[in-house]
Amino acid sequence: MTTPMSPWERVETALAALAVDPAGLGGMWLRARSGPVRDRVVAGLSVIPLPQRRLHPSIGDEQLFGGIDLAATLASGKVVERAGILAKPALLVLPMAERATPGLAARLAGALDQNIGHCLVALDEGAEPDEALPVALNDRLGVHVDLDALPWGETDPLELDPEGLAAARARLAAVRAAPGILEDLTIVAVRLGIDSLRAPMLALRMSKALAALAGQSEVETDDVAAAVELVLAPRATQFPEPEPEEPPEDDTPPPPEDPQDDPDGGDEGEQSLDDLPLQDILLEAAQAALPADLLAQLAAGKAQRGQGGAGAGAKRKGNRRGRPIPSRRGRIDGQTRVDIISTLRAAAPWQTIRRRDSLIERKLHIRTDDIRVKRYEEKSDRLLIFVVDASGSAAMTRLAEAKGAVELLLAEAYARRDHVALVAFRGEGAELLLPPTRSLVQTKRRLAALPGGGGTPLAAGLRLALEVATTASGRGMTPTVALLTDGRANITLEGTANRAIAAEDATRMAQALRLNNLPGMVIDMGMRPERSLKVLADAMGAPYIPLPRADANRLSSAVSAVLDA
Repeated sequence: MTTPMSPWERVETALAALAVDPAGLGGMWLRARSGPVRDRVVAGLSVIPLPQRRLHPSIGDEQLFGGIDLAATLASGKVVERAGILAKPALLVLPMAERATPGLAARLAGALDQNIGHCLVALDEGAEPDEALPVALNDRLGVHVDLDALPWGETDPLELDPEGLAAARARLAAVRAAPGILEDLTIVAVRLGIDSLRAPMLALRMSKALAALAGQSEVETDDVAAAVELVLAPRATQFPEPEPEEPPEDDTPPPPEDPQDDPDGGDEGEQSLDDLPLQDILLEAAQAALPADLLAQLAAGKAQRGQGGAGAGAKRKGNRRGRPIPSRRGRIDGQTRVDIISTLRAAAPWQTIRRRDSLIERKLHIRTDDIRVKRYEEKSDRLLIFVVDASGSAAMTRLAEAKGAVELLLAEAYARRDHVALVAFRGEGAELLLPPTRSLVQTKRRLAALPGGGGTPLAAGLRLALEVATTASGRGMTPTVALLTDGRANITLEGTANRAIAAEDATRMAQALRLNNLPGMVIDMGMRPERSLKVLADAMGAPYIPLPRADANRLSSAVSAVLDA
């Protein structure tokens, strides 16, 4: 097997393969910040034999699929339609692809699935691991290239022969692959933790394109190994584990081999590469191309919240502010804003019929069904609900830390549109000491009289937090629950002292928070990490954060880190 390709060799090989089979490979996910390295790669897209069309993350359906040419329709008195970008095969370049909405991703994915001949190049400029291409597009783009760690000095001008690429395109249809190659690619994908069925099929298309570039009529091992580097290795979610060896059926040791039987005189235990199974060769190619920080990337991915994250407020639709989204049919009620252009576009096809049937002569006939109102997508306010353990002898110290953390977080709340609520549990129940607020003055006054001491009714605190979160969600907020405690529950929901039943009640309430899709965190402020709190965090589906001897600044920093993750 050949040595692994360098990062820039992968770029050159990927561009050449895309030029040979742009529609079959789907396109390229190019992860890189704007700069000279990315500009050099984007300039190389000119070798792909398709007209280039540049998209925008907020492009509308009219530009994609076409619609009515309003100016031409009004001028001619008959409907004049305008074709969209997706009407003919094109090289679609999508800058800021990490900002693409799920709707746009679904539309582009549908266009790729229709096999019209489109090729999509997604320019991912995300700076953080959670800023990435939508999964719907990630799964359909055959080539993944990451340029973030590639310096300018390791790049060269791209020199791709247009005549050679044209000959390879003409040769592609005649390239054949052995029947077992797709099966081997599928097994390798499973060993790498890839759960997409498209990945091995795209790797096979890549193998054929590379064979066509080499002037071959049949896919060879080196072509498949290079396809694994370009297609499967960047998608890997785990390091391949060796398969368990089957015990020999016979315990009798094999007879010693005669050194004279080895014509090459090789060392004992050495095996020729040609004798290795294809799967082993492909796994070696994949392991050589795996990023060195794969484990760190996987850990960062697991830390992200599955329900949209606790960091930002949930998206909702409104009609007053936010990012514009496609308009919808509506009525003039004095509160919504009328989208004049969309209204005229909806009325244009009917003007000839309406002029003929109308008793009143007018140049433009607008009906109620034509009215379109503007819509905007805005982010809801975030509510951070502190559930503080006010029980035990150490309550005063813990409460002082919680008070300071709440004040520090509220000091930055206005810019982030955050609200804070405070639930304290002690004795036999829980109490809402601070309803959702953004007022720092009111918060300081309420926190000054926060009591402490008594038992640990943890379940009661979680139940009250669930009630507050449910009410806040109904008001359009995005709640997050932060539990601060240092011990196990010992008071049941009924207010009786029973440690076993109290633990079961707390677990049920934690599961109720999870079933209601409420993100949260469990902060253990005890001197030693409490195992039961780790179990409780797992039941909540929330991260467990041990912070012994934490002060207000450390507590505030830990909460902010989880919210911004």
